[in-house]
Amino acid sequence: MSSASDPLAVLTSLPGVPDAVDSVRKAVDRVYGHRVMRRRAGEVTSEAALRAARGSAALSGADWALEEVRRRSDFGSEEQARTVGAALRLTAEAGQLLSIWRQSPMRVLARLHLVAVGQVRTGGGSGSGSAPGADGPAVDTVGRPRLAGEPVDEPLVELPLPDAREVAGRLEGLSGLIIGGSAAPALVTAAVVHGELLALRPFASYNGLVARAAERIVLINSGLDPKAICPAEVGHAEQGRAGYLAAFEGYVSGTPEGMAAWIAHCGRAVELGVRESTAVCEALQRGAA
Repeated sequence: MSSASDPLAVLTSLPGVPDAVDSVRKAVDRVYGHRVMRRRAGEVTSEAALRAARGSAALSGADWALEEVRRRSDFGSEEQARTVGAALRLTAEAGQLLSIWRQSPMRVLARLHLVAVGQVRTGGGSGSGSAPGADGPAVDTVGRPRLAGEPVDEPLVELPLPDAREVAGRLEGLSGLIIGGSAAPALVTAAVVHGELLALRPFASYNGLVARAAERIVLINSGLDPKAICPAEVGHAEQGRAGYLAAFEGYVSGTPEGMAAWIAHCGRAVELGVRESTAVCEALQRGAA
């Protein structure tokens, strides 16, 4: 496959990227080889999902303790609770969309946004949309890319918004790359999907959560992490919001150095997710979890 038909593969040769890919592969292999995974993989998967949701929500401004996320059942009372609830729903939903991703990524993204919102305000009226509030966003803004002039609620990212026409074109390009397939490693594809969605912020709300859920889908669906026990969201949160944004700005720059830094950052996030699940395995082995 030529570089023209497989632009993601070109990124694989950027300085530092082969090392990041190799390091991630070795880390994932180690946790999959843990003896606890032979009989209790389902428990590790469940715990990884909870921690992934907590990490993604933290990056979106709801930095709750893990035990608070674990014990809560009401996620509709205030803004942070809605963010945590959205992250939990997305993490659960991601595993249900794997078979659709390669055939219709836009359908998956629309579903992710719908799941993140959770509830909508009927009778949207003007069609101008609204940020998530106590009654949810307007129904006509949910599950579709934003239109010209519609506002976006994404407090983490303050970079200029691409206009609606650019968003539509780039989403079509991203969809074509996913459907067409690539020889690029899972880490590279996942990093590009994550970065592109965060850069475009195609929906009226919850774009960061959706971008990280899409990254999760790629990592699972590619076969790198089929049991979903390597939560990159944990690693993104552990590296901090400032580090996350600095690496993301590298992606937005489009330079080889910036792209390589973003891919390496995403690779480190996966490795930190592996470390988290390794600790869970060790706790299960000791009978402490």
